[in-house]
Amino acid sequence: MFSGKPVKPTFKSYLPPVQTELKKSPQITIKKLEAKLLPGEIVVNEVNFTRKCIGADSSQDDLWGKLICTNFKVSFVTHDSLPQQRFQCAHRLLGEHDIPLACVEQVVTVNDIKGKQKVLGSNQKLKFNPTELILYCKDFRIVRFRFDEAGPESAKKVCLAIAHYSHPADPQLLFGFEYVGQHYYGSQGERMNGVDPGGGLQTPMFDRPSDWDREIKRTGAAEWRVCSINESYIVSPSLPEYFVVPASLADQDLKQYACYFTTQRIPLWCWNHPNGSALVRMACISDPLQQRKVDQRICSSITKSHPHRSDVVKADLEKNLPTIQDVQAALVKLKQICVIDPFEESEEKWLSSMESSRWLEYVRAFLRQAVEVVYILDGKQASVILQEEEDRDLNCVVASLVQLMLDPHCRSLVGFQSLVQKEWVMAGHRFLDRCNHLKKNDKEELLNQYPAAFEFTETYLTMLSDSMWIPVFSTFLFNCPQERAEHSRDFARSKSIALGQEKALRFPPVWDWSQQFSLKDQTLFNNPLYVGKGATSVQNGTVRTFKRTKKNYSSTLRGMPPSLRNGMLGVHDTLPRRSSLVLRLKPDFSQPREPAESPSECFVRDWFSRPPDLQGMLLPQLLPTHLSLWRLYFLRWVPEARIPQGGPITAFHKLSVLTAEIEILKNQLRQYKGGQTPGLTPGGLRAEPSRMYFKATSSSPQVSSTPEYLSSSFPFSPVGNLCRRGILGTPLSKFLNGAKIWLSTETLANETI
Repeated sequence: MFSGKPVKPTFKSYLPPVQTELKKSPQITIKKLEAKLLPGEIVVNEVNFTRKCIGADSSQDDLWGKLICTNFKVSFVTHDSLPQQRFQCAHRLLGEHDIPLACVEQVVTVNDIKGKQKVLGSNQKLKFNPTELILYCKDFRIVRFRFDEAGPESAKKVCLAIAHYSHPADPQLLFGFEYVGQHYYGSQGERMNGVDPGGGLQTPMFDRPSDWDREIKRTGAAEWRVCSINESYIVSPSLPEYFVVPASLADQDLKQYACYFTTQRIPLWCWNHPNGSALVRMACISDPLQQRKVDQRICSSITKSHPHRSDVVKADLEKNLPTIQDVQAALVKLKQICVIDPFEESEEKWLSSMESSRWLEYVRAFLRQAVEVVYILDGKQASVILQEEEDRDLNCVVASLVQLMLDPHCRSLVGFQSLVQKEWVMAGHRFLDRCNHLKKNDKEELLNQYPAAFEFTETYLTMLSDSMWIPVFSTFLFNCPQERAEHSRDFARSKSIALGQEKALRFPPVWDWSQQFSLKDQTLFNNPLYVGKGATSVQNGTVRTFKRTKKNYSSTLRGMPPSLRNGMLGVHDTLPRRSSLVLRLKPDFSQPREPAESPSECFVRDWFSRPPDLQGMLLPQLLPTHLSLWRLYFLRWVPEARIPQGGPITAFHKLSVLTAEIEILKNQLRQYKGGQTPGLTPGGLRAEPSRMYFKATSSSPQVSSTPEYLSSSFPFSPVGNLCRRGILGTPLSKFLNGAKIWLSTETLANETI
């Protein structure tokens, strides 16, 4: 009955063999999450299955990945993308979710199961396993991570590592030393020593006599000379090795007088006015018995340096300006208003809160002091000595503001960078000690009131401020040049780095922006309204500028009431604060009851009665209605303050496209007239429009519509950078209320909610 032939199976499987697929799938679908490391950077600790909080109300948009602590940064690496399309500059040293350790101000760990939280410091112990990590950053970010699925011990080790490495005990533990040692003094034998060997760096460092000589010639300071008595920092540890002094002062006299000044900081020349008056800064004379003698000798030498032998006026800034502690307290209040407090709660009392912080009041105080100095230099044609106890804080601010108002070169990009290098870095401002608690944003007010007078944008100023937290550049890393030289020599000796003829490791300056951004992203620094380039010419040592006629002048105060134009107050107008530091000017001098105008008020009123010369002196408007908060810096992380396709960036976009179109038309006209510049190819003719980030082409002559990704926070984004979700049911603003900086260590350490 049955055949011996086997039955042919009728079932057919369409699934591949299980074993083969299991072996191949990990290689195809799984990719290891690793941080991108710089030369000298090492991984300290890491934890997998970490969740970065993105949304303010739910965890729906949170990202999953690995949290890594290196000796340079806190890095979050993920395969996920952000919940919404956004744009930002691509940083060459930092990833999208990276935070430099130097930018971390406070590290807070939370265990919401046990109801505990602690502010972690360096070398501290953590007695509980954290379920959440909150990083409060010096650039106003609040970044949060959850460890619900992570290993408890790994999470604890990462938190402790971040707290430890974000507050190093010694400057040589900062990442910049390892980076410079590996990157510029590596085993490859090619030692760049931190400086572009091709000479592409245009900003003078003022670390050699030739830089000071060029500055003397540029300003026409014929009766001043470069002094080298501080070589190897033998006179004062906080002064540069080379600086400028009156030609009539001998080196021997300077060495003799140095011991009478605080920390031996003898007077330093800052700048010369075309009329011959000089701006000088100095520390206080610490020996009261020698004060009159030294004062007379210094003032006499400055008088001899003036072509008309004019008198010297001394401005004691500590009597006229708020203290550093006052400014720090105002900054803490400003952080509370802009970042800590929920926006919906603080919106109704925003103006009163801003006024109570006194931040803008202090900005006005510095601007007013600078205007007074400008009046003496320009109006009275007299030299000015800025005096401060140690000459390392307030003098830096006022000296910079005065030069910004008087010297159009300082309002160009290279000129501004050289100004910061000269008056802050080489003059010995304590960047390492101050930790950026003392913000210097007064320059932003001048940029707001006279946008066409500055070559750079507020994006540039924001990027410059953020660069303080990347400990790779020498610019903001040390308290003075001597400290940089000493620490770098010791580090090179400990690492057996051969310096050759160099005295110390030469760190790259922040002014080499190619280390951080591409050429494309650097065009965001260029102001399309700037009229300075090509508008000035130097002939026989004098600057000749163009003048705008009255007919073509458009007031910067368009829309303001007539009584407030040009900083004037009407008869019935009153100041908003009784103790306001605003310069009060009266328009009607025929009334006998009105007090007489001071000479400085007459000087200011006369200047505002004329159209401004953008390549000449600029004076700021000082009324409270003319001053505004630096929104891009202080509010860029606040989601509620973000305006999609709105804010100043929309005008910047259209102006950039318009500027690029004009340049294209100019090139086409030159080609049409046959006046093509020698050496330029047709492609080279369009090199100038590339200075604008937003470009135009000859095929699209009309201004394009605003891109969807633009917002008032551009080129930054609040997404994932300001997470204020409440802790354990308590609003974060209440949890942080009354903090001295961000959190109070005394009230939170080892405390149970």
